[in-house]
Amino acid sequence: MVQARDEMIDFSYGSAADPLASGAAHDPAGLPARVSVFCDTGRERGKIAKDLQSAGFRLGDCGCIADLVEGPIARLGDVVIVDCAPPAGDGLDGRSLAALARLDMRVARSGAHLIVSTSMDALEDVFAVLDQSRAQILVRPTRAERIVAVGRVMASVADGRVREMSEQDRLSLLHLSQAVEAIAHKLEGLSGDGASGHVSHPLDRASEGVGGQANAPTPLFNSQGPALPDPRAVRQMIAARQARARFFDSELFADPAWDMLLDLTAAHGEGARVSVTSLCIAAAVPATTALRWIKQMVDTGIFKRVADEEDRRRAFIELSDNSIEAMSRYFEYVDAPLARAA
Repeated sequence: MVQARDEMIDFSYGSAADPLASGAAHDPAGLPARVSVFCDTGRERGKIAKDLQSAGFRLGDCGCIADLVEGPIARLGDVVIVDCAPPAGDGLDGRSLAALARLDMRVARSGAHLIVSTSMDALEDVFAVLDQSRAQILVRPTRAERIVAVGRVMASVADGRVREMSEQDRLSLLHLSQAVEAIAHKLEGLSGDGASGHVSHPLDRASEGVGGQANAPTPLFNSQGPALPDPRAVRQMIAARQARARFFDSELFADPAWDMLLDLTAAHGEGARVSVTSLCIAAAVPATTALRWIKQMVDTGIFKRVADEEDRRRAFIELSDNSIEAMSRYFEYVDAPLARAA
């Protein structure tokens, strides 16, 4: 996995006079936010850096994943991108996981934001070690998806400074937003691997939840509620939902949050543990989209992350106590009219 350290400056993507070699890029918004890029493949690292520069972002330190373990990083950046997608069928080696764990702790302490792209095969390992920084995980993202992810994070960085901005700063931030949207659409067309997907505006819904819905607090219940239904009944509901794809376009009914809630409800009744990979499959949407929903629902307390006591390299997702209570009351509510009709 870890390649020679001489790739730290060799982006292999353009002319020898490429300004990326010095880590310099113009930030049209005049904001001090920087993006650091770490990837073991020089060409891929250079491609990511070039895309970021084209979108108007400033670069911090760029290098191999090994650099995160073997030496200090002078300028971590407000946003740190790590690309660690091993070949199909392979997981990450111990050294790379150690690098991610160290970076996770440093990002959490510094208040920076971490974006990690990986493969489905390595997802479990990556998810398990990233337990402190609330990292955003992307699975085999397109170039456009990566730029959009950075745009979302940069919007949250800018929000913390919005009261200190002048009117000119705000106008510049709007121009940066438009530039990010334009480069994302351009990259989507160039990459050819996301033509059927929709690239949302990266900065226009920064204060909203996933899917454009406002973050809502988890309901609190003080009294003992009804029991959850038999998990077999929940599985039948899930099967009925999945059957719709046989007759209609599956995207017409995409509702990853509800599909994951149902899957975790059934697993709770069965006494089963649910891995992040399994939950992504249950969501019936692309893995990166599912991971964004999972992060959102963990952050808002709907789901909870639970470490595997027997293997610290694994972690599971469960319903929070409040969510178990809410699902119990939901099923009681929808079953009442049926019981009266019978």
